[in-house]
Amino acid sequence: MFPRAPGRRRGLLLGLTFVVAFCSIVYELIYSEMLRVLFGGTVLRYSITIGLFLFSLGVGAFCYRYVGDVEQNFFRTEVALSVVGPFGLLLMVGVNSAPAIQFPLKSQLVLVVSHLPIVVVGVLSGLEIPFLSELIDSEGESFSEVLGVDYFGSLVGTVVYALVLYPTLGLVTAIFVLGLANAVVALLFAYDGAFESSSTPVLVACLLVTASYAGVVAAGDRAERAVEETYIGAGIESEYPPGTASVTIREIERTAHQRVVIYDRTLDATPNRPRQTERCLRMDGQLQLCESWVASYHQGLVDVPMTTVPDGPDTRVLLVGGGDHIATNRLRDHDVTVDQVDLDGEFLDYTKSHPYFEQYHDDAYRYDRLTTYETDALTYLRNTDRQYDLVLLDLPGARNDGLLPVYSTEFYRLVRAHLTDDGVVVSWGYDRNAYATHYKAYMNTVGTAGFDRQIAYNAWEDMDDDGAVERGERFYVLAPDPRRAPAFGTASNLTATGQRRYGDARWRAIPRYDGVEPNSIFDPNYDIIIN
Repeated sequence: MFPRAPGRRRGLLLGLTFVVAFCSIVYELIYSEMLRVLFGGTVLRYSITIGLFLFSLGVGAFCYRYVGDVEQNFFRTEVALSVVGPFGLLLMVGVNSAPAIQFPLKSQLVLVVSHLPIVVVGVLSGLEIPFLSELIDSEGESFSEVLGVDYFGSLVGTVVYALVLYPTLGLVTAIFVLGLANAVVALLFAYDGAFESSSTPVLVACLLVTASYAGVVAAGDRAERAVEETYIGAGIESEYPPGTASVTIREIERTAHQRVVIYDRTLDATPNRPRQTERCLRMDGQLQLCESWVASYHQGLVDVPMTTVPDGPDTRVLLVGGGDHIATNRLRDHDVTVDQVDLDGEFLDYTKSHPYFEQYHDDAYRYDRLTTYETDALTYLRNTDRQYDLVLLDLPGARNDGLLPVYSTEFYRLVRAHLTDDGVVVSWGYDRNAYATHYKAYMNTVGTAGFDRQIAYNAWEDMDDDGAVERGERFYVLAPDPRRAPAFGTASNLTATGQRRYGDARWRAIPRYDGVEPNSIFDPNYDIIIN
């Protein structure tokens, strides 16, 4: 047994209480974020994680009465947490990246297994406080002191995770830092006098874990990339039949707000499409652009709706999103005044000098009539009195509840309030037939926000180089006042083909659907999310 130093043991035990509380809460935050990435649903994933964690803490505390030697079992619990914590994340990634083998109830089984690490870490964490309370009580201190330090450690853990660990280290490196902290706790406790010869195998395992995790943390970027490529590569293009799409990850970049993935995809030939390889961009798992349709998308987003307003600096355009600067490049061609609002300043800087984006934006961020605001759109609209002739929403699709605010009646009311009398707003959108539930919720949302007329249209592009154009991305133009809805699709900035294609478009009343609630920030309708 290592020599015990009674005079400093109280301080050591309270310090260990702080560390283990810090680690336990951050494990669960990392699990929540990983589950959000894998399954979507921010509110749902965090709520379930918190509930399971608290329940599991209770189970662990209840099981304490059946545990024997306090000192030896606290040491073993910390070693177990150092192993289970990080490998719980790897388990989540692994079961969701397995080959596409189908069997009954597979999706349900994967979902359950992915939540098991929450329970295991919760049970082990539930044992820690009774262990530490008894150890400190044996030194003449109170149970309330342990709880106070535990709660404080949890508070610090949540703040440090949000402000430091996740933004700077990412999920993978951060969780191995936690595992390393648990292993160090075990070693410090053993050194203070808890080690017995019967625990030699556990001590050896703890030393090996400590050394291994130190190496992983030191090579954090490579470890993060290896794990990310495993689950990202498995999930990308999963909508294609197994074996028909191959993916090569070229670059992964993480900002404080999103994960950026640039990759090459190769689609096997079909009767209607030759074999095709192209470079694409995904942000937080959502497809943003591919080389075959980047031009048609931005023609649909910018050039077509620009037919509703005159070219020139007197036309003021609000661009929400557009951090790749490609839409700004299109707007520069029309010589308009642009205010751009984008929350992610890191991504704005990242795309300025990146070769993949430079080929499309031609340094448009230097446009002399562009003003960029690095803030969220709701905050900007609440704090400005500017009116706009055209509002372009270059936003991700509604794939997770983190985007509910920009698909809400509150957001569209703010947009409407900042339109000129004959101004319009344009957004990329999902097809009404393929996503009927979303479409109904979206239309009722914008209708409730005060928009009365809409035009739906598609971009067109020869995306497979076969000489024939195909129907591409879907867009919606929204106008609040049917009496002042501008002419659409006939301006000279479109080719004769484009004028024929869009000039026949007519304003139609926004449909209203009975029994479908609009989406509100305060009363969300989750049907607006595409699962």
